[in-house]
Amino acid sequence: MASPKKKLQGLVAATITPMTEHGEINFSVIGRYVDYLVEEQGVKSIFVNGTTGEGLSLSISERRQVAEEWVTQGRNKLDQVVIHVGALSLKESQELARHAAEIGADGIAVIAPFFLKPGNKDVLINFLKEVAAAAPALPFYYYHIPALTGVKIRAEELLDRIQEKIPTFQGLKFSDTDLLDFGQCVDQNRQRQFALLFGVDEQLLSALVMGATGAVGSFVFRDLSTLCSNL
Repeated sequence: MASPKKKLQGLVAATITPMTEHGEINFSVIGRYVDYLVEEQGVKSIFVNGTTGEGLSLSISERRQVAEEWVTQGRNKLDQVVIHVGALSLKESQELARHAAEIGADGIAVIAPFFLKPGNKDVLINFLKEVAAAAPALPFYYYHIPALTGVKIRAEELLDRIQEKIPTFQGLKFSDTDLLDFGQCVDQNRQRQFALLFGVDEQLLSALVMGATGAVGSFVFRDLSTLCSNL
């Protein structure tokens, strides 16, 4: 079973993808971005190619290049680089998962496919299982963001079976405003020690009180970094 070298917790920066004025990825910025997060904000874990990074608006080639640059620039500086590898195509998602493992990422995350949507939790778990199997040595996180995917399957419905089907499963990135669902995830998690990372900045304080183990956010503030480090 895959396990992270260090538990993914505290503040995790959801990184943007820097672009030039001509719409090309500005790779030269990423090294300085890493230094800013580590030296100025005390943030040493990142979530790459997610919603903030506009991963689903990039080509597969661009996503691979962005992932490689973050892993390269973060080596010996960042504790964990988690790559979002979700895609509408199962084969593309598997390709990105394998690539993340090859370049030395510390984990992968996947959203639910959102065009032909899974109709129930078993279908969704089977999709996630196929992606996770492409990178069997990497910790796997489910990225729950129903407002954008339109997949309304509650996160707590997945937790009772997902580790049985996906042994590399390590936790959730919960980007939803349904605090009841999140609270039920916390209740189910008491004996399992999954990472429960909250992704709605405006509700983060409430989520921390409820038992979030960290946050994946777009806004990075020193006070939040300090708060999350004490979890």
